[in-house]
Amino acid sequence: MRRSYANKKLARHSRRPAELLLVPMIDIFTVLVTFLLMTAVFSRTVILQLNLPASQTEFKDPPPGLQLEVMVRKDLLQVADRNTGPLATLPNTQTGPNYDGLTDYLKRVKAKFPEKTDASILLEPDTTYDTVIQVMDRVRVFEVKEGLNTTQAELFPDISMGDAPPVDAASGATNGSTAPTAAAPAGGVPHS
Repeated sequence: MRRSYANKKLARHSRRPAELLLVPMIDIFTVLVTFLLMTAVFSRTVILQLNLPASQTEFKDPPPGLQLEVMVRKDLLQVADRNTGPLATLPNTQTGPNYDGLTDYLKRVKAKFPEKTDASILLEPDTTYDTVIQVMDRVRVFEVKEGLNTTQAELFPDISMGDAPPVDAASGATNGSTAPTAAAPAGGVPHS
């Protein structure tokens, strides 16, 4: 009996330890990494600095001068001064918002107020992402062609975003402002 106990003990110690097979695990990870790299979407992400309105408990008097707002509505773009009201209304073209008219008008405003760098973009709730990006690009910069080269010049690079005030259906006026003018983009630029 003693002998069989010793044989069992000897047999227990003479077993080889189990081997850990790493080759199949490396194969699985190689296939997984290859699959993930081939299905990954590589896109160029552009980050724009936005100035979101801070929550304030005190209200300050607005500074004198132009407080430029670009309101994006379903059927038009409207350029306004927060202090005086609408400056220009740009109805949509057949292809969509009148981005070229917006750029032309903002260039005239920039010529009148060259030190001004900030503008607010006010959006209706159902504004498409593409429209938001197009308006932001048109408010920030415009393209200048010099021979064969095209460069970008600044308009109003400090952009703030917010919600557009609702439109009163009866008069077409925004709440808290005068009725929108039907001024064409060739209309006047606000006086300082």
